[in-house]
Amino acid sequence: MPDDEGHPAIEEMKLGPVLAALADPLRRRVVRELASAPDGTARTCSSFELPVSKATLTHHFRALREAGLIQQVSRGNSRMASLRRADIEQRFPGLLDIVASEPTD
Repeated sequence: MPDDEGHPAIEEMKLGPVLAALADPLRRRVVRELASAPDGTARTCSSFELPVSKATLTHHFRALREAGLIQQVSRGNSRMASLRRADIEQRFPGLLDIVASEPTD
């Protein structure tokens, strides 16, 4: 059962929702940027500078969170996002390497 913030436990992470979350190029960009950063890096949602409205930004990060790809923590009036690197690697070995190696446009 997901926690109060909507983060699934590692055993609840399913391939379908993960692939659906990664199907969007902007969400892949977020994962790619977090995957290329040092482990434990946490960034605000706005720091990714995605070309979308605030409501759409919220939607994208919710999809990533509910799929289990990111962990979000409230920090005052913003939310910090970090990659669930160890959980993803344990559940779907090699997936982050594939996403991280995708060429950027």
